Amino acid sequence: MPDTQQDAKVEALWKCTGHFEPMVPLEDANLITGFGIEGDRHATETPARKHRQVLLMDVETLGVFGLEQGRIRENVTTSGMDIHALKRGTKLALGDEVVLEITGFCDPCDFIEGIRDGLREQMADRRGMLTHVVQGGTLRKGDAIKVLEGVEA
Repeated sequence: MPDTQQDAKVEALWKCTGHFEPMVPLEDANLITGFGIEGDRHATETPARKHRQVLLMDVETLGVFGLEQGRIRENVTTSGMDIHALKRGTKLALGDEVVLEITGFCDPCDFIEGIRDGLREQMADRRGMLTHVVQGGTLRKGDAIKVLEGVEA
């Protein structure tokens, strides 16, 4: 597990309202335990999609690919932590209330290839990390992110 940086934080929050609709930037978001971000099209209790409730992406990786925040349709843009180094099952505390559990890599899809030819292949294992909402609450831009160890939810 990587060292948690003191400055790891939430840079931006986004809500997806429709399949090809632009992402809606948020100042804060209500995350619902076992469901996702209130009002987001990916928020679901469906067992088959439970592991895909919230997508995290870090600004450092976006910079490597020359992409602006929100472009890959992430819900939470982070900074100060290599989220791709986190293992499945790792729990993250975001702000004072929210706990997310890493469920795995988000596979780049046709949407990513539509941004730029070859990007889908380039972003293999680098398109962000999917999570499940273990504990809901209000999340705000600027909130700190910490890796939790040995937390039982």
